Amino acid sequence: MTLRPPRLNPGDRVRFVSPASTPDRELVAKGIDLVTNWGLQVELGDHAFDTHGYLAGTDEDRLADLNDAFRDPGVRAVFATRGGKGSYRIADGLDFDAVRRDPKPLIGFSDITALHLALWKYAGLVRIHGPSMSWYEPNCGPDCAEALRRALMATDEIVVRQDPNELSAVLTEGDAATGFLMGGNLDTLRCSIGVDLCSLDGGILLMEENHGTGLGVVDRQLTQLMRSGLLDGLRGVAIGQLTGFENDLINGWTVLDVLRDRLSNLNVPILGGLPIGHGPQPATVPLGTQATINPTAGTLTVAPGVH
Repeated sequence: MTLRPPRLNPGDRVRFVSPASTPDRELVAKGIDLVTNWGLQVELGDHAFDTHGYLAGTDEDRLADLNDAFRDPGVRAVFATRGGKGSYRIADGLDFDAVRRDPKPLIGFSDITALHLALWKYAGLVRIHGPSMSWYEPNCGPDCAEALRRALMATDEIVVRQDPNELSAVLTEGDAATGFLMGGNLDTLRCSIGVDLCSLDGGILLMEENHGTGLGVVDRQLTQLMRSGLLDGLRGVAIGQLTGFENDLINGWTVLDVLRDRLSNLNVPILGGLPIGHGPQPATVPLGTQATINPTAGTLTVAPGVH
């Protein structure tokens, strides 16, 4: 059963938590200002600024902050302060019973993809793929902020338009396709195979990637996803931002050649060039609701993630 949480209203309490790496205090302060200006009351998880190596505190403490937020009936949304590393270490410890009893949106992206996938697989929760609350204004302007606000506080469908300047835009091909939207960061998707990623039969795969260790890694990620069988029955692919790959070239191949080579085996429509991911002015989209990619029109249309 799909659980679509209620929309947020002015006066609602929301909680900022750090399930992955430690955020910058000044950037989180800007995130607090942003959300407070929407009329929301912001609380911080007890361990939001802890440090434990590259993690925001121990696994136990980061998980406790998450579960406290999901269990508190007064908290109406859970915002991740940043991604980084570590969400995958605690995804299996989420209190899914509490989530099912009182659905509320989780907002984040990148490493937070691990939590998104677990919440979908074990609770059927619709989540929000959107900017973290380490609010860096050069990357997230007024339009970006308004898109996030509307995704949480309005019930209109969301339309994301292709940006022809995005690296992945040239991969667009095929006819329109409709299915439930699922995915996020490509590397985190690959790491979730056999754990939290469930079948995408009947779905639209959303994928974005930040530069890692080269083109071969993208090849491995896509090949593992395909060989897992979880993409059988996939209806389409929506590709977001591919940041940091612009200058990668190996024997004439770029990241676009890797994607063409691998995705052609799926025989499904592809919509590239979506401003979703680690690049500037990222769009916000729900995960788990019905979506349509229209490669001809260059649009991704997604049903609201709140009611």
